[in-house]
Amino acid sequence: MRAVLRIIPLILYAAVVCILMLSNSVYVPASFSERVLGYARGLEFDYAAWEWDAIFLKVKQSALAPQKYLSAEDQAAAVQACMALIDELNQTQREIEQIYADPQISDPQTSAHELVVKQEGLQERRRGLEPVCESILQAQASQALAAVGLTLGGQTLPPLIYHVTPLPLALIVSPRDAIRQDAIVTLLPDLTLEQVTALERRVEKDLGVSALVVEIGGLGTYPPMVASSSNLGWLSDTIVHEWTHNYLDFRPLGWNYSTSGELRTMNETTASIVGGEVGRGVMRTYYPDQLPALGYVERIAPPAWMQTNRQTVQSFDYRAEMHTTRLQVDALLAEGKIEEAEQYMELRRRFFWENGYQIRRLNQAYFAFHGAYADAPVGAAGRDPVGPAVRKLRTDADTLAEFLNRISWLTSFEKLKALTGLD
Repeated sequence: MRAVLRIIPLILYAAVVCILMLSNSVYVPASFSERVLGYARGLEFDYAAWEWDAIFLKVKQSALAPQKYLSAEDQAAAVQACMALIDELNQTQREIEQIYADPQISDPQTSAHELVVKQEGLQERRRGLEPVCESILQAQASQALAAVGLTLGGQTLPPLIYHVTPLPLALIVSPRDAIRQDAIVTLLPDLTLEQVTALERRVEKDLGVSALVVEIGGLGTYPPMVASSSNLGWLSDTIVHEWTHNYLDFRPLGWNYSTSGELRTMNETTASIVGGEVGRGVMRTYYPDQLPALGYVERIAPPAWMQTNRQTVQSFDYRAEMHTTRLQVDALLAEGKIEEAEQYMELRRRFFWENGYQIRRLNQAYFAFHGAYADAPVGAAGRDPVGPAVRKLRTDADTLAEFLNRISWLTSFEKLKALTGLD
């Protein structure tokens, strides 16, 4: 009976969050959104099927609650074993890809056979271990939220759950003469690069816009989707970040996520602040030896999904360089120099590539998407005033819980400015 009682809130919250997401999924005139969506017909992500499978899995996990049969030390050890397994699996995948890409190898299938067998064994082990890891990290993140006063009677509302899964890609559309997200369409996670680039070209050519298909690290469905990663610091942050979106879905700030670009930035920056603080709390409490020494800037620069040359990036300030790029692009666009801005972004993309950050495309749509995450003073947001206002509200609040409660009831950037005293 206790198991049944535990799973009922999960099902109810999942239903409500799905309704909220569907009702708030479009925030631009329907005619334009429908035109963009038309280019992605047959490539859209199937939320209904994913939601059904994910809820069924989480119900089973909740009923079994495997973390309750492990000591705190064994829980931490299980999570670290899972991270090591994912790291080994990723390394094996890279070795297989290198064999198939090597022009000197005439029979890559035979050459990679042992690695493929190893990969299959690792994947089987991962399928058994990852659900346990999810249950443990859910409990640890919930306890970290309780420690900062973000629970009711010791329970997070909504209950904190997540599911590691291949995430959908997102097609972002921005005008060419300004940086503004005018449309977003979620796509299947396994599209080929040829499909992605062809879609971007069609949308840009026919609509005269800037388009970009991006990878995302998490999505605030219920349960939230989280990308697979062996970076425990990033994972802890992302789990709480996506829970914060679930929390806001039941308050005015979340209801108005899609009302304007300013409110979207308020939502994402709030989630980033909460995710950063509570995620570091998880690391300090359970994995202190892995707590990043360089703080939050290094934690989120580069994004977890971005391929980097680790030897190069140690002396390269990604956020500062991206901030400089955004400022110059904004200045060129303000002068109506669209072609010059696009040429500059391509030069900067090559500059980032040479310094270990393999950005496929850098355009207006790139900044329209990444600029909404403004929890740090410098980065893709440039001089957007929304981020500094959200950060000031956090500074003014005595506790993280007070900050989240205050901002969650706001319905416009004007109200945030009035609350913080900013012009």
